[in-house]
Amino acid sequence: MKRGIVLGVLMIVGAVSLLVTAQQQGQPQARVVEVEKLKDNLWVLKGGGGNTAVFVMANGVLVVDAKNPGWGQPILDQIKMLTNKPITTLINTHTHGDHVSGNVEFPATVDIVTHENTKANMERMVAPTGFPPATGNIFTQNNGRGMPKRTFNDRMTLGSGNDRVELYYFGRAHTNGDAWVVFPSLRLMHAGDSFAGKNVPLLDANNGGSGVAYPETLMKVHDGIRNVDTIITGHSTQMTWADLKEYADFNRDFREAVRAGKQAGRTVDQIASAWTVPAKYAGYGTPQPPRLRANVEVVYNELGR
Repeated sequence: MKRGIVLGVLMIVGAVSLLVTAQQQGQPQARVVEVEKLKDNLWVLKGGGGNTAVFVMANGVLVVDAKNPGWGQPILDQIKMLTNKPITTLINTHTHGDHVSGNVEFPATVDIVTHENTKANMERMVAPTGFPPATGNIFTQNNGRGMPKRTFNDRMTLGSGNDRVELYYFGRAHTNGDAWVVFPSLRLMHAGDSFAGKNVPLLDANNGGSGVAYPETLMKVHDGIRNVDTIITGHSTQMTWADLKEYADFNRDFREAVRAGKQAGRTVDQIASAWTVPAKYAGYGTPQPPRLRANVEVVYNELGR
């Protein structure tokens, strides 16, 4: 066995041992950040919520998404192990707590950027559709720390040359403020939870999401952005541009299945209980019944308007 593999196994075993020991002693579980290098100056940090991108530029570091509460500091600690450059910018792809809560642990000097609708959603921090009501707002609890300092509407450019980052908004999908973050020099894009993975998405109508608009929004991204090879998903592994097109088709087929069911006079429960992942979408996850029913209901209600 190669030395690198042995070290990797030892690290995993060590991390698991620490977690088990902490659980046995009643201690808080360690927050372990998994690091995946995609390019010489871009990494993905996994664990603790949505996938976080770390882009090291000439004079600083740009971060995309900040995970669940308590995970901001582990992100900062990990970045210090990758570079000694300061964090200058944090982009949030959307409002959900597993992507924005770590904001409050970032230095106050960091420039936080979101879509304008996401900022409005972060001011409210309403629980996503299908989730229990929120018990508080992490940003008001921290006197506004971690809230966006700048917003954009349709498009924004940050930096220049090899450090250029493009932010796009193409319409409602997962929420009404989903940002698509493109790194042109690396031919990479962070999709947030508008493409969380090959599964049924969370249709968050409470924060402006739309199951009816979702497939068209995905196709606008596919047709409107050029020269991207790799997509960082919200919670899964990396995907390709062809995967994005397939995901648009998947969501369109889901919408049309709900439409057909409604036109046939079936109820939300009847449609949800009968729907399964079409065979042509091999590798797509089987949705949990509550998520599936919630999504059917979101589309069903939209079609009624």
